[in-house]
Amino acid sequence: MRLKLYHLLVNRHSGIRDRYHKIHQNSHGLQRIFSWCYLLFLNFCYYILFCHFLDEPLSVPFYEEKSARLPVTETESVLAAKKHPSIEEYVNRLMPFDVISFDIFDTLIFRPFSEPADLFYFVGKELGILDFKRIRQEAEREIRQKCYQKNGHYEVTLSEIWKHLEWKTGISAEKGLQLEQLLEIRFCYANSFMAEVFQRLKRQKKRIIILSDMYLPQEFLEELLLQNGYSGFEKLYVSCECSKSKAAGTLFELVNERIGTALSKVHVGDNEHSDLFMAKRHGFQTLPYPSVHKMSLSYRPYDMSPVIGGAYRGIVNNYIYSGIKTCSLEYEYGFIYGGLFVLGYCTYIHDYCSQHDIDKILFLSRDGDILKQAYDRLYPNQNTAYVYWSRMAAVKLMAEHDRYDYFRRFLYHKINQRKTISQVLNAMELSFLDYPSPEEYLTDQNVETLRDFLLLHWDEVIPVYRRESEIAKKYYSEQLQGVEKACAVDIGWAGSGAVALRYLIRQVWKLPCEITGLLSGTNTIHNAEPDASEIFLQSGILNAYLYSQAHNRDLLKKHDPGKDYNVFWELLLSSPTPSFLGFSPEAPDGLAFGECDANTEGICEIQKGILDFIDEYTAHFGDMDYMLRVSGRDAYAPMLAAASHHEAYLKAIASRFCLDISIGDGIA
Repeated sequence: MRLKLYHLLVNRHSGIRDRYHKIHQNSHGLQRIFSWCYLLFLNFCYYILFCHFLDEPLSVPFYEEKSARLPVTETESVLAAKKHPSIEEYVNRLMPFDVISFDIFDTLIFRPFSEPADLFYFVGKELGILDFKRIRQEAEREIRQKCYQKNGHYEVTLSEIWKHLEWKTGISAEKGLQLEQLLEIRFCYANSFMAEVFQRLKRQKKRIIILSDMYLPQEFLEELLLQNGYSGFEKLYVSCECSKSKAAGTLFELVNERIGTALSKVHVGDNEHSDLFMAKRHGFQTLPYPSVHKMSLSYRPYDMSPVIGGAYRGIVNNYIYSGIKTCSLEYEYGFIYGGLFVLGYCTYIHDYCSQHDIDKILFLSRDGDILKQAYDRLYPNQNTAYVYWSRMAAVKLMAEHDRYDYFRRFLYHKINQRKTISQVLNAMELSFLDYPSPEEYLTDQNVETLRDFLLLHWDEVIPVYRRESEIAKKYYSEQLQGVEKACAVDIGWAGSGAVALRYLIRQVWKLPCEITGLLSGTNTIHNAEPDASEIFLQSGILNAYLYSQAHNRDLLKKHDPGKDYNVFWELLLSSPTPSFLGFSPEAPDGLAFGECDANTEGICEIQKGILDFIDEYTAHFGDMDYMLRVSGRDAYAPMLAAASHHEAYLKAIASRFCLDISIGDGIA
């Protein structure tokens, strides 16, 4: 009967179902009663008032659009620092008080998640129970409600929660309790900002107490604090053992009873109700520590898979908003938007190479610079190399075998850009050719004439590139000595670099090595040649991480090179090293280089941000292989959030670099 009623009132119309669950989900007490009344009201509107629009589900934006604009004149960490004092100011403001009280979680102690309940995902995994996070939260709500009905308060112990869970699920309460505590110890870590404040106060022999609304037992919390460097406090008051809470104000009353009202007291915490309002109401002065997750809520992406999304937001928020340091815009671009991408891409590379018995990984310059640094940090002692290669080098060496692409890139991509034919020929290393009117600008009117001129002198053109090809053959023969299967890693997009290198190695240089290309992304529907590499992707010669026509097709439709999306991603993998022009008999060691990109200092900051994110993430999840496997969709999600408000933030970042992603004298 209950199921029939539920189907009749809830499931028959998706619009009613969505609206009801939005209110009913995680509700209890009066809110739950309200949700049932709301359900009846929705059905009344549909059947009596004929509001048939309720048959349509609630619209969900296809891409997450953040309401707040990302800051571009100041960084997130600088804005966060303005919202709470420095370490010195905290200490100076706390020193005059007789007793200093601290909250624990999200103040003294961080978890590497954006919400505490994310811990339950890992408990459920170890127990082998599906949907355990919801089950655990539901059990806690139920036991708190029973406690209130019986005792007039909501404070329960972890033991009581697990006894209720054992009754509901059959899982051993003792086993579950021990596992949850073990994982709390495993994940919790000191907030380095508050740890320094705490230590300075302790050195001044200040009287410190700690208050926590928590179901974890006092003995366990004392051990947790000790393991994270918090020792020497006078007393720990835990709500579940005192049957009193900060939220109700009764825990502050207990402290006043124990230590008296004559002493001046100050409380430090992040919760506006429990740690600020109720503390003040009971005679405590307060010094708030703003919630790192609340401050960053309007900036972080939530359209991600729950486990990786929670871990990503936790790492970023705790690091950027703790107040321990302020960072540059470039650094934050690397840390917040590049770190997860590079981590996930490197793991994708590693997994692919392990599964396909790859002997060596070639990280192509210059996108491969930070990728190799990160990969070697994540997977040391692997056979990797940073090798010199570029679109310009590939086009020249392939001229004899693919003259269509040669002319397309060197000529047709340069028309009507106020480049003289002399400049174009110089970029092609063909300035020795005696073109009749070299100072003419290359236009759509004379491009065919120049092409025909080059074809007429083709027997003079090809020897130039054959000499360079011999140097390249020697270089790659040394890199691939004894290697049967190698991967060429690049950012993308058509995959021309990897495909050209594969052709030269196999067909021209006759080296006994199979080359596979790994790309972060491919050409998209917005490219003039959207299907350029499809057969190579389908056959496995090329493989893409973020998206392709075969997976994550929504990103294929979102990623628009015309809006500089390629630039935004290439900036993440930019390098402070000079551009590689190609293989030249006149250059030292046969390697010719051009100029560095503008703002090399900023590029180094981006790289540092990426590597620091990887260090932070792996410090908490590095021993869990599955947590390093970040899907391409999740890796792209921070960039989607950053693209809100017509890519204003991304454009502002890119404007600091003037990144040149073209070939041949700065022209694509």
